[in-house]
Parts: sequence; C-alpha cells; structure tokens
Amino acid sequence: MNINRRDFLKLAGLGGVVFVSGLGSLAGPVGAAQPKEDDFYFVQLSDTHWGFTGPKVNPEAPEMLKKVITTVNGLEQQPDFIFFSGDLTHVTDDDQERKTRLVQFKNAAKELKVKDVKFMPGEHDAGLDDAAAYKELFGETHYVFDHKGVHFIVLDNATDPRASVGESQLTWLSADLKRLKKDARIVIFTHRPLFDLYPSWDWHTRDGAKVLELLMPYSNVIVFYGHIHQEHHHMTGHIAHHAAKGLMFPLPAPGSVPKRSPIPWNAAQPYKGLGFRNIEAESKPVRYDIAELGMKGEKL
Repeated sequence: MNINRRDFLKLAGLGGVVFVSGLGSLAGPVGAAQPKEDDFYFVQLSDTHWGFTGPKVNPEAPEMLKKVITTVNGLEQQPDFIFFSGDLTHVTDDDQERKTRLVQFKNAAKELKVKDVKFMPGEHDAGLDDAAAYKELFGETHYVFDHKGVHFIVLDNATDPRASVGESQLTWLSADLKRLKKDARIVIFTHRPLFDLYPSWDWHTRDGAKVLELLMPYSNVIVFYGHIHQEHHHMTGHIAHHAAKGLMFPLPAPGSVPKRSPIPWNAAQPYKGLGFRNIEAESKPVRYDIAELGMKGEKL
C-alpha cells in the first residue's frame, strides 16, 4: 500500500498517521520502502473537543472538525480504518447538551470516506454520566478488534472520574491476553496515559501499573493515547507509549506552568502545537523511528 508524500503532508496540524505491518512492524510513508502486501495504515485522530468555544484559544474551533474530515477524505490512498482516541466532544454539565454534541460529532464523522471508523471516549465525553450518552450512540467503551495480524485493545480509562480502568475491565483484559501468544502483535489504545506522567494534572491512570503488569509478558506491545494534547514518548520496560497531539488546542508541557490550561492561539503561527507524526518500525528487533513534522513537512 502506498500513500504519496503530498497527501501525507496534508495531515499536518490535524492529528496522527500510523502505518502498521501485519508482520509486526510500523512503516511510515515518507521515504519508506515499498510495504509488503499485508501492510496497512490507519489514521489516529485525538481530542477533537467538538463544542469547544474560545476565540483566544482557537478562533477556528467551529470549523476544525470539518477541516479534519475534509483533509482525510482528500487523501489519494484512504486508510484501512480511522480511530478517534477520546474527547470527541468538549465537556458540559448539561446532559442534553452532552448528548447533542455527541450526536453532532457522530453525524460529522459519517462524512468520512472510510466507513470503518472506531471510537473511544475521553473524560469530556463520559466522565459526568458514566458514559450513558456515549454508550447509547457509540456502543461499548472498551473492546478488541483484529486487523491483518495485529490485535487491537481499546481500554477505557476515561469514564471513571477517578481515572481508573477498574477491576472489571482488568479481569476482561487478563482473559483477552491469555488467549494470545507471548509474541503477538498488540496495539493498545487508551485516552489517558497508563503511566504517571503528571498526576496532579490528571495525566495518569490510577491503576495503570496493573494494566502494564498484565502487558509486560508480551514482547510486542505499543500504546497510543491522547489527552495531553502534545507529543510525548515514554518507555515502561519494553513497552513504548506515544501521545497524539490534539485537534483543537495544545496544552503546556507537564509541570511547565503552575496551571494546566490551553495555549493561546498564535495568529503568526496558526496550528502551532498541532501536528502529525511519521512512524517507522522494524520488527526484528522491534524498533520505532518517529519523526514529528510541521505544517510544511519540516522536522520539528
């Protein structure tokens, strides 16, 4: 499968693009060798925050989701599937407004050319009503799926306002993993980070260590998450964690300022802090080379 550089660069400022090999490698489109026939790629989009308003933070907020959809639809080579990794909508205390925003988001996502579109909630979508509206519209908050030899596990660490996965989901995860070989190719999606990035900013999962303990026996695991609205890379043993930039506004580096709040819009550098990444990997040994690129394809 090929995607040309021009189409790939259209994603600048609008999320993340991930190439995955059914043989266990992730291969990027820029300068990459011709992938094998069973290779595939998917688009990960995170933190769209539909319903957010704040011209000082993002004066283009009402148009951002449409811009993203138009960009992805314009790709000459469409991805196998698209994954939204949480905070589909912006938080509201009004139950009816929350449902309205989720309906509007779902209707907008139907405009994507790719019809295999998968979702998970963020705390903005599900934290105030135990995911009631989310489940009504999108289904379960945690699930698994397989695609061309890769096992994907979607873990919900956002619905519980305590930022926990919970014992029930841990039991479910353990049972799912037990049926896999120790060298199975596993991709984890979560919203919050599974490790203690910056707990005082809610950038952690209270029982994330228990999740990682279950994953440690498996030699080929990678985690993609959102929530922190910026590039971040972390290793827990052999497990790599990669944060996706947000689609609505960037957030400051962990602990860099006294209070966590969106970084104001810079008219001289629109979309600053929003970007995409090119991920290349080899399976033997497992290696991931990640290049962050800006709006014009420049390395950041």
